[in-house]
Amino acid sequence: MQANHHEAPVLDALAAYKEKGELGFSPPGHKQARGAAPAVRAVLGDAVFFGDVLATGGLDDRRGKSAVLQRAENLMADAVHAEHTFFSTCGSSLSVKAAMLSVAAPHQKLLVGRDAHKSVVAGLILSGVEPVWVEPQWDTERHLAHPPSAASYEKAFEAHPEARGALVTSPTPYGSAADLRAIAEVCHRRSKPLIVDEAWGAHLPFHEDLPSWAMDAGADVCVTSVHKMGSGLEQGSVFHLQGDLVDHDTLASRADLLGTTSPSVLLYAGIDGWRRQMALEGHDLMSHALELAADVRQRIEEIDGMHVNGRDDFCGPGRATEFDPLPVIIDISELGTNGYRAADWIRTHHHIDMHLVDHRRISAQFTHADDRSTADRLLTALRELSRQAHTLAPAPPVDVPGPDELRPDQVCLPRDAYFSATEDVPAEKAVGRIAAEMMTPYPPGIPAVLPGERLTEPLLRYLRSGVEAGMNVPDPADPTLGTVRVCADGEGP
Repeated sequence: MQANHHEAPVLDALAAYKEKGELGFSPPGHKQARGAAPAVRAVLGDAVFFGDVLATGGLDDRRGKSAVLQRAENLMADAVHAEHTFFSTCGSSLSVKAAMLSVAAPHQKLLVGRDAHKSVVAGLILSGVEPVWVEPQWDTERHLAHPPSAASYEKAFEAHPEARGALVTSPTPYGSAADLRAIAEVCHRRSKPLIVDEAWGAHLPFHEDLPSWAMDAGADVCVTSVHKMGSGLEQGSVFHLQGDLVDHDTLASRADLLGTTSPSVLLYAGIDGWRRQMALEGHDLMSHALELAADVRQRIEEIDGMHVNGRDDFCGPGRATEFDPLPVIIDISELGTNGYRAADWIRTHHHIDMHLVDHRRISAQFTHADDRSTADRLLTALRELSRQAHTLAPAPPVDVPGPDELRPDQVCLPRDAYFSATEDVPAEKAVGRIAAEMMTPYPPGIPAVLPGERLTEPLLRYLRSGVEAGMNVPDPADPTLGTVRVCADGEGP
């Protein structure tokens, strides 16, 4: 039976709930906005509360007889060429953990790209899965990591044939994408599943000029944040499944184990509505977004001191295989300042929030929601930044290590270090000690240091100089990195 993508089961059920005048003597306690504070209603609007009902015993009956959520998930799976789809209201941070725990159990090995998001590391800590780190491809000229190559996964499997599967992050927040087909082939030749953390790829199934979509490339499980490049609300996520290397019921069970028992119907509605939008109009919407981004890229390139990283910068031997042009990555190193100061200046003077910032770049994330007015406002801000950049210079330098200094030794499992007895020591005395916490420049949220890694002077120098320059490292016990949390003496190997 052909799917009818004009339907939106969650949205339709919400409309029916309101039309029927359902009265709930059940959570949520605001009772369709009646109990919400007037000041809150004035800011949020009553529509938020009208859409906030119980998923079961509200949107559907107490036994889910109308299968509202199941029908919405089936439509999503059809739209993106998956066999099964699961909605999540806890973000891709939960979804990727559920996928990992469906492939590997405590003390089993999983190949993981070392450029993984901190949510993957959190999954390792919670589960006790042993990571076999696969190194990204490092661009020494631009101080930038691209996804690991298929050859690197091949080598890792040869060294660790007992590994249960592999996880790769693609595309990165910088827009560089892995050779997913080749990595999937490496895995499947061994009957091992491939998990793709494709949090930044919700839009990929809907246009042929974008990087390969994980399901089309042969991945077994794919995790996608609908709120990043789609139209969903924050925390809206989906994960997709195909093939028989990952058991459907096991994946559902792991998601249930980690997920909330009070899912937000508002988030379900956002996911459901976005699927309908993209199934019906996605190609046209993405064509417009790509055309706009191409024009903006060209115009930024004309601004003094700015270079927009493109396919020629990011793709090629030893780099990425595919490229997403919608994250517009702007190298401002010629302006004599850093991305932290530039982004703060743009927010203060133009009320524009940039996305990813680092020691030499700022980025503007374009989606199908952008148009000429938003693009022109960004271009105005960037042109003025170019003229005013001298007021932001000189910026404190960030001492970025080379690839040979960037990866410390993993001397014990992240879980063992995280849950060990710990002590906080001055950073200058932490060299050689075993980290008991993550240290993650954010965004993009890729940890520079993990629990269980032996701290080195170059890494601590990089992070501390970054904090001095404006880098945000929110997860250590001391975000200023004056002190570092390490395994106490006698803990660890």
